[in-house]
Amino acid sequence: MNGIRTIQVESARDLGPQFTDNPHRMVGQDGAFSFELRDGSSFWFFGDTLIGARVPNQSPWIVDGHLVDHRDMTGQGTYEKMHNNTGLILPKQSGENGLRDFRYLTEQSGQLNCLLPLEAGEDPDDIRMWCQHGTSLGDSIILSFIKIRMIPRKDDLLPVTFEILGSGLAIGLQDDWNFRRIRHDGDDLLWKANDPHFGVAFLRRIEDPFLYLYGSVSREGTQRVYLARVQPGHVGRLEEYEYLVSGQPEWSGDVTQTVALFNDMPSELSVSWNAHLNAYLAVHSLLLSGDITARTAPEPWGPWSAPVTLWHANVKHAYPLPYELTLIYAGKEHPQLSPDNGKTIYLTYIEFEEYFPHLIEVRLGD
Repeated sequence: MNGIRTIQVESARDLGPQFTDNPHRMVGQDGAFSFELRDGSSFWFFGDTLIGARVPNQSPWIVDGHLVDHRDMTGQGTYEKMHNNTGLILPKQSGENGLRDFRYLTEQSGQLNCLLPLEAGEDPDDIRMWCQHGTSLGDSIILSFIKIRMIPRKDDLLPVTFEILGSGLAIGLQDDWNFRRIRHDGDDLLWKANDPHFGVAFLRRIEDPFLYLYGSVSREGTQRVYLARVQPGHVGRLEEYEYLVSGQPEWSGDVTQTVALFNDMPSELSVSWNAHLNAYLAVHSLLLSGDITARTAPEPWGPWSAPVTLWHANVKHAYPLPYELTLIYAGKEHPQLSPDNGKTIYLTYIEFEEYFPHLIEVRLGD
């Protein structure tokens, strides 16, 4: 491959919020990371998931007349339950008609299952386990998470305030979907608050012995993206990871030496090989602007192009927001939905009031 590929948008259309029609009284969720499973279906991983009912023409974050703030929403107002994370299985399909025939992972009772539940000593009003990406390794499934500490709001700029404590990995089997956190020296946070939070995107390459993990962290006033690699058989061993320290590429076992690939995205993104472009494709929200953007690179480590806008989310609310900023985030691609080797791609983003993964179809030019 020679140089950086240019992205041109031929057409784009809005396919609306997804997973709204479900039998579980699920009324909102964010995150929406996905990866392909061995049988061609895909696993979708979500963050905070609301179960119960929403009050019409009112922000979902208003409970008893007040912003819910940092509190767990279980049993509050019209909500029966809040899970920190949930998942579903989507049969192999194109995204052209929306996402259909999905099956949420449930407990024996039929209720939605929290895949990475809180453990003893983790107060649900204080700690959240939010989803990142994951990957399928044979019979095993690796899920990435960030651990969050919720903080009471100090102003009306944002509806919630939190700090990221770090990120980690959990491992389970596709047959039972029971996961355990991977620990290093007894700690489930493999990468700490000041480290890149690796696992925001996983990437495999044919005939490449390494599994690549992208991580993000806020530095110098913006989110920046970094790259790690590990052999798949050692994914649970922190001492086996190497971090990109130059674009040559050069690697080091010292995470403090790693260099940024690009920036200006709100923590989440996707990275995939796009055969149509003959390049790697990274998709992310551009800060909180409403733009869902893409970059290309000839190799997983770059060099990465400047962002090109694929879609701009125009949002109107039928009621006044109880906070100042419009939150549009979590932009990412789901490459397994493409019917034509990446000429047509499918993106999701989250708008905090709608609070469902919102699906967009983008047809790329030649």
